[in-house]
Amino acid sequence: MASSFLTFTKVIRHHGIPDDDWQLNGQYNYIEFKNGSRIDLLDVAYKPSDPLYERFGSLEYTGGWLEEAGEVDFMAFDVLKSRIGRHKNKDFGIPSKIYLTCNPTKGWLYKEIYRKSKDGVLPLNTKFVQSLYSDNPHTSTEYKENLSEIQDKATKERLMFGNWEYDDDPSTLIEYDAICDLFSNTVDEYDTKYITADIARHGQDKTVVMVWYGYEAKFVMEWQDKGLDVTALKIKDLAAKYKVPFSKVIIDEDGVGGGVVDMLRGVKGFVNNSKPFLNRVTGKPDNFQNLKTQCYYLLAEYINNHRLAVRCDMTQQEQLTEELEQVKKRDADKDGKLKMQPKDKMKEMIGRSPDYADAMMMRMYFEFFQRPEKVISPASMLLGTPMTKRKEMSTSYE
Repeated sequence: MASSFLTFTKVIRHHGIPDDDWQLNGQYNYIEFKNGSRIDLLDVAYKPSDPLYERFGSLEYTGGWLEEAGEVDFMAFDVLKSRIGRHKNKDFGIPSKIYLTCNPTKGWLYKEIYRKSKDGVLPLNTKFVQSLYSDNPHTSTEYKENLSEIQDKATKERLMFGNWEYDDDPSTLIEYDAICDLFSNTVDEYDTKYITADIARHGQDKTVVMVWYGYEAKFVMEWQDKGLDVTALKIKDLAAKYKVPFSKVIIDEDGVGGGVVDMLRGVKGFVNNSKPFLNRVTGKPDNFQNLKTQCYYLLAEYINNHRLAVRCDMTQQEQLTEELEQVKKRDADKDGKLKMQPKDKMKEMIGRSPDYADAMMMRMYFEFFQRPEKVISPASMLLGTPMTKRKEMSTSYE
């Protein structure tokens, strides 16, 4: 109402369409014309109470348009594109199309549209059209001046030059392409299994649990608004189902997570601000602010070297990607212990707690003590070269 609708009224006036040819229904949020045509104004914000966007399940539309699609959850787009082409398309010979407009952003649009278009593998029913502010004959000269005065380089590259590869922040620990590759990486098969769990504290935070087969997060589960007793029981059931011993289950012990650790005696508790471990190679103290920072640096190395894989749905991929993009150094130009961008700053940037990233980070805890055992294939046994344990790898934090 504060942006798209105001632009709509300008277009109406520009084309000389009389005010009595259309009206806005403010109660049900639609614009209706005299000839019966209607434009529904939809709220496509993600709602925890409706994660699958079932509220759109019975709608029938001729076509659709997502403005600022980079701010829209992938699941909303995925559902809405199934609702078009269902109203009078055949009657009037109108193709079934959904139109997306956006500024460059590192989310599902980058992965599903821009990157595939760049690589020449975009589906035939999809077209990517690059458009700059200068292509619009109605753009005011002041807009160009405003864009040219933007100081932040990444923002200027995005908004003025339409650069999708804008993220050159030197404080970023994890490469964006390596994050995208997480969901298609192939890693060796291991017998050793783990469970990592980040426990919800309050509000919209999620409890996120990952079941690991070695270096592959094979199952990613989440829930909200559950008591500690229910959460403890769920984790206990998962450990039994996937045969994960409690010694290889780790739970965020800060805040309410400590209650779950107390209920499940034998599991590991992860204390974010505890003392970092000794360096795995030199055996000497590492120069990190705390254990959480040390594990995030190691996680960044593993992701950048394509040593991890994650299997989850598209919405979880999008949210994990956003969170891992915010894993950044703090005070990188200062001497002293290595630090990370604080959690409050991460929450400010993405609008929620980085629950998926924190659950993933805790997997690194076990790398300081033990390596998962590789599956021994019958062929390797016949050849007399069974691989029983993963080789120790040196780690550089420079």
